[in-house]
Amino acid sequence: MKICIYGAGAIGGYLGVKLAQAGADISLVARGAHLAAMRANGLKLIVGDEAHVARPRCTDNPAGLGLQDVVIICLKAHSISGVIAQMKPLLGAHTRIVTAVNGIPYWYFYRHGGAYEGSTLESIDPGGRQWRELGPERAIGCIVYPATEIESPGVVRHVYGDRFPLGEPSGERSADVERLAALFVKAGLQAPVLDRIRDEIWLKLWGNVCLNPISALTHATLDVICSDPATRALSKAIMLETQTIAESFGVTFRVDVERRIEGARKVGAHKTSMLQDLERGRAMEIDPLVTVVQEMGRLTGIPTPSIDAVLALVSQRAKIAGLYDGVPARAVEAA
Repeated sequence: MKICIYGAGAIGGYLGVKLAQAGADISLVARGAHLAAMRANGLKLIVGDEAHVARPRCTDNPAGLGLQDVVIICLKAHSISGVIAQMKPLLGAHTRIVTAVNGIPYWYFYRHGGAYEGSTLESIDPGGRQWRELGPERAIGCIVYPATEIESPGVVRHVYGDRFPLGEPSGERSADVERLAALFVKAGLQAPVLDRIRDEIWLKLWGNVCLNPISALTHATLDVICSDPATRALSKAIMLETQTIAESFGVTFRVDVERRIEGARKVGAHKTSMLQDLERGRAMEIDPLVTVVQEMGRLTGIPTPSIDAVLALVSQRAKIAGLYDGVPARAVEAA
């Protein structure tokens, strides 16, 4: 299977090594010092006390890679629209796109059914470009649960987890998704094929929508946010608003709010990705994790006062740091 991993950072690099070891024909799209190091020395993955080195094709020019069977997008979700033109030479008539990104993916309302079938979401897919040019019919959903980090250019360290649930937007067990899941399993990963992939997307987003912005505002780790009575209560309020919105689209949550918060608390002194981005001066994933939930609330007429307040604060914090230029829907309405 010919697979391009578009965005070979920490998660993309982890997948690249694992899938290459399983026999896939892997190419990696990256940039900067990380790309230079991978070209020179291969990509090293450290898992516990073991180091594994793979030497896939590495490039910052995807056009030279040719058509792919699968493109796995491992970029931050807000970056995807900016690289559509570079990605298109990888896409043949039967190429599948795996969205290994946080938050709601561009294809969410494809084969969804109901009043919103075929809708696009401005906060994650401005102008509907991803929908039109990448195509929702190519998409396979993927939720990323492992934690990894780039230890140095060309070196990825695995921290914990190996689970990548997969699923067709339609819920069917297609030959494509079965084949991809089998490759993930051969690579030593867990890749259950879900017939309700959107439920799992919301389950992960449920924590991200509150814990990420609260951590960026307070610089607190998960254990602190989920133990302090005030921030735990705020997290719960945001999650209950989110649950009401998700359930209006037919989503079912397999755990309750308290169990989800408690699970995050047990992760311990972990910094969320949004806090890490703020500390490292990287663009923050506000729209895919928070604004999109607000936007979906607006679609359904469901009020989101707690989300609105936290979104206003974290957006301003990010703008002051020069790490965000989005305009939350609430701000547009109030102007």
